[in-house]
This record gives sequence, C-alpha cells and structure tokens, in this order.
Amino acid sequence: MSRPFILAEANWSAVQHTAYDTAVITWGATEAHNYHLPYGTDNYQASYVAERAVERAWFKGAKVVLLPGIPFGVNTGQADINLCINMMPSTQLAILKDICAVLVQHKVGKLVIINGHGANQFVAMIRELAGLFPQLFISVVNWYQSAPKHDIFEHPGDHADEMETSVMMVIAPDLVQPLDTAGDGATKSFKLDGFKQGWAWTQRPWSKITKDTGSGDPSKASPEKGEIFLNRTIENIGNFLYDLSQHSIDEMLH
Repeated sequence: MSRPFILAEANWSAVQHTAYDTAVITWGATEAHNYHLPYGTDNYQASYVAERAVERAWFKGAKVVLLPGIPFGVNTGQADINLCINMMPSTQLAILKDICAVLVQHKVGKLVIINGHGANQFVAMIRELAGLFPQLFISVVNWYQSAPKHDIFEHPGDHADEMETSVMMVIAPDLVQPLDTAGDGATKSFKLDGFKQGWAWTQRPWSKITKDTGSGDPSKASPEKGEIFLNRTIENIGNFLYDLSQHSIDEMLH
C-alpha cells in the first residue's frame, strides 16, 4: 500500500489532491565503514529515520512529503579508498537549486535536509539558496545529533562506531558483519593546538588517520542501544517537522 507522504511510493491521484507545505530530503554518502558495516550505512540510517519521522508528522496532521534521497556525499578526504563516491559541494548546490525551483513552482514553502554524513556541510549553501529563493524556508537537520546519546553508548566516535553499529543492527541486521571482524576504530589526531582546541579546522586525511576506515570502537554495540537512540531521534525530528509545518516564519520567532 502506497504512502502519500513518501513521494517515491505516492501516485498522481494522491499527490494532485494534497497541498504539501513541507518537503524533506535525505542526503547521505557512499563510503567504507570499517570492515563490518556496508558502504551505504549513511543512506540506510538517514532514510530509516526520515521515513518514520515524516510518518509521525503526517499522522499528527502535517502536510509533509519525503522526496527520494541523495546517496552520494562529500568524500574528498577518502578519495584513495576504493569506491568511496565523492560529490563536490558545488554539485550538491546545483542539485539543491533545481529541487528548490520545483518546490517554489508548486508552492511548497519549506524544505528540510536530513543529513546523514558528517562531511556534508549545507549551511553556506542554505545561505546562498535563501537569497535565490526568498519564498522558500530551508533548514538542515543532522539526524545523528538530534537526540542525546551519551547515556546510551560507552565509546565515543563518529564513523562506524558503537552508535552507527548499534543503529545498523536495528535497520539492516543482515548487512552487519560479526563484531569480531571489525577493526577497533582507533584514529590519529592532529598535534597542533588550534586543531585540538577546535578553533582551527582542516579536512582529515582519512587513510592516514585510521587503519580500518572506522573512527570509534564498535565493540560494545547492540541492537537494544540502537533502538533507544533511533526512537529518540525519530520522536524529536517528527515533532520538529510537525511544528515546522504548522507555523509560518513569523510565528516561529519570539
């Protein structure tokens, strides 16, 4: 049975009679995730969370629709790792311009990008798009930062770590290899104080900082932990989408 809030499933008879006011698009990446997680990890995660968050908002009364997602992200730091597919930020901006033009044409007033990949940075793009499409409200949500996790996971990390592994154990358990096949996710960091203290930034050369493409120890991962974190993120993002759909820009301000 098709769902009218998932555009890829919806048919013309449903879409032509629905005045959607908020569109959502997921943006992930295709890249190595240690030895135990699939290349599509970021896409599986963002899509899973987005579908359920949009569903939550829809059944609360929001006229929100999930667009088909983009599976390629910025991977210039992983260029030497086999088949990590890179999409330049300038390409991302060009794609977003075309999508925004369609939404404006069809009077969809809000766009939310649900981001699943740390190297995707949409803030500058949103600033540019806001000047080109002043009638469209655009925002970005990093799904993995949308709920607290320090009380769930024992080992911090940011790539194929305990959190991502736990989440994938829920979303696509058949694609998760046994944990004893995973590397330990140990990473090197820059020695310079500016980088360590966070007031200087540069891209991490991925194959130089990690030996297994992971960043963070996945050994304590479990589906139970993944379920808790996913439920938090879906609730928070679903409520955000509903609230966004129900308010004009002026009403969001206080």
